Amino acid sequence: MTRLRLLTGSALALTLLGAVAGAAQAQTAPDFPLPYDARRGVFSFATGLERSLPAVVQVTTLGMSAGPTTGETEPTPISSGSGVIIDAANGIIVTNHHVIEDGQKFRVDMTDGRLVDATLIGSDKATDIAVLQINASGLSQVETVDSDTLRTGDLAFAVGYPLGLDQTLTMGVISGLGRSGMGDAVEDYIQTDAAVNSGNSGGPLLDSRGRLIGINTSILSGGIDGGNDGIAFAVPTRILLFVVEQLRAHGEVTRGRIGATLGSLTAERAVEAGLGYVRGAIVEDVLPGSPAERAGLQRGDIITRIQNRPVANAGSVQATVGIAPPGTRITLVYMRAGHEATTALNVEVLSTDPVQLGATSLQAYGANFRDVKPSDGISASGALVVAVEGGSTAARQDLRAGDLVTAANGMSVSSFPELARALSATAGATLTVQRGDESVEIVLAAAD
Repeated sequence: MTRLRLLTGSALALTLLGAVAGAAQAQTAPDFPLPYDARRGVFSFATGLERSLPAVVQVTTLGMSAGPTTGETEPTPISSGSGVIIDAANGIIVTNHHVIEDGQKFRVDMTDGRLVDATLIGSDKATDIAVLQINASGLSQVETVDSDTLRTGDLAFAVGYPLGLDQTLTMGVISGLGRSGMGDAVEDYIQTDAAVNSGNSGGPLLDSRGRLIGINTSILSGGIDGGNDGIAFAVPTRILLFVVEQLRAHGEVTRGRIGATLGSLTAERAVEAGLGYVRGAIVEDVLPGSPAERAGLQRGDIITRIQNRPVANAGSVQATVGIAPPGTRITLVYMRAGHEATTALNVEVLSTDPVQLGATSLQAYGANFRDVKPSDGISASGALVVAVEGGSTAARQDLRAGDLVTAANGMSVSSFPELARALSATAGATLTVQRGDESVEIVLAAAD
């Protein structure tokens, strides 16, 4: 029988010190010594982290609650979260879009006790990033590091104001990289088991030297209370810095397109296609005249790498294209009929027409539709939603992948060309959607 021996107090310290001493005899001292505080006789990461903690702030969003109001009614707190100062000279704070959503005023509570009003510079729902600005002196800022240098197993520290508590620091590890598929958004998340709870949203994820590697944005919880189960996600600095730069310069994010409708390669689809792997993005359709068509992509191709990064699913491609300014040249590796090929294309700003009809699918209002296939296991006819672009009109109106559009503006829809005709006839449309066992109405407004 295996026994677990718990070490406490001086026994633990002696054991750790012995291990360190043994390692020191076996190799030369590293450039950065282990974080041991000899004066206190403890191991600690405080020295690196303390430099960043004053830059972590609490963000309170004020707005009007539901119900009747008068012109004299003052905005009241409707949500709160965390944020981090990345540019002290200009008072620039990064937080989550969902922290400031529907807000009219914003208040920042700093670690030194000051309360400061903040101005919203801009926000991006697709990446869940928002930028605030404050006018205050004596600010601190975090140092930022390239998230592409992270490795699974690195230590990570989450800082924020969870569950009504004052500033709180939790520790974990990087549990995974390149996570996507959590929703319809530009996703390339860092996964960590550092404790993240309600109120941590918008706060920084730091490395063991106190440098910013991401912004905490969501958790995956299996409990009915929505509490922390050790799976949290952060937007990496690779995406964060691009979005912040765009918001500061233009107040919004301008994204390019490649003109390909993509789906994720699942185990079921891999078996159906006779493939021996389940990672990649399937090209569902290619718009005529698009960068994807000029690059030679065809329906059924499976994209496995983009910009030399592995592709796990359609979200991996969207995470790269979604932060590529128009004109960026992107290299793709794809599989076709069991053979690997490489191509390159330029990201472009495609037509602003909200309805674009392809050979085998329809792109409209940020959603991709196609006809129902026998493999979908759906007996009804209609236009099936296969993907929804984060931040689009369709995403804002809660249209979801897997929805089946059966009518548009009161007229029956049995195929995606019929839906295209209905959408082209008017500016916007009211869709009747079959979602599981329920019927839902979705209103797509042309000016949304």
